[in-house]
Amino acid sequence: MNADKIHQRSIPQTTTLLKTSNNVSINNFNLKKTNNSTTTWGSLADASFLQWTTSDVFGLFKYHPVPCFFAVSLLFFMGVEYTLRMIPPSSPPFDIGFVATAYLHRVLVASPTLNTVLAGLNTVFVGMQTTYIIGTWVIEGRPRATVAALFMFTCRGILGYSTQLPLPEGFLGSGADFPVVRLLSTRGHYTIDLAVGVGAGMLFDSLAGKYMKKAMAEGGDVLYTNLPHLS
Repeated sequence: MNADKIHQRSIPQTTTLLKTSNNVSINNFNLKKTNNSTTTWGSLADASFLQWTTSDVFGLFKYHPVPCFFAVSLLFFMGVEYTLRMIPPSSPPFDIGFVATAYLHRVLVASPTLNTVLAGLNTVFVGMQTTYIIGTWVIEGRPRATVAALFMFTCRGILGYSTQLPLPEGFLGSGADFPVVRLLSTRGHYTIDLAVGVGAGMLFDSLAGKYMKKAMAEGGDVLYTNLPHLS
């Protein structure tokens, strides 16, 4: 064996042979790393922010105002959190929604009949929602809303049992109301309940859509009736 052959065999291989389903070799999968792909956290000289220009910084505010707004809001509320005076345990909780609906609350306190009528209307509205959700499945063959409702109200029940908050002062209940916690003006909900409810609705609708697509891809279309092509 001559020296040239020894030298050739000592060179490390930088390519790998890949074979397709037809056993055809592909010799273009290069494993050799370039200088551009070896940047690590330790090499601060190649940090991204060192390549920013003035136009990049101002362009951030111009083309991405929403993240910039949330960044400023984050700093603001961090300051609020560390300077805000905490509510003592003996005091009722502070809720900005209660402040905004103070007038409506006084009206309902002064008129129990009006409170009962509104409670009944709330029950009718819940019944209409339930009818629509079930009807989209059993009549139209679209089960997504039903699946989302099952997901959401099951998690609502679990979380509602896990953390049980006291009823706010001034709660105005009614025998015509179902379910029994409902509006800010009757002190049946905190503001955080409404905000989280909107987010939960969007989240579980998205999860239900992904679940139905996965079920259809796997052939599990038993939930569908008339329109199997709709989710």
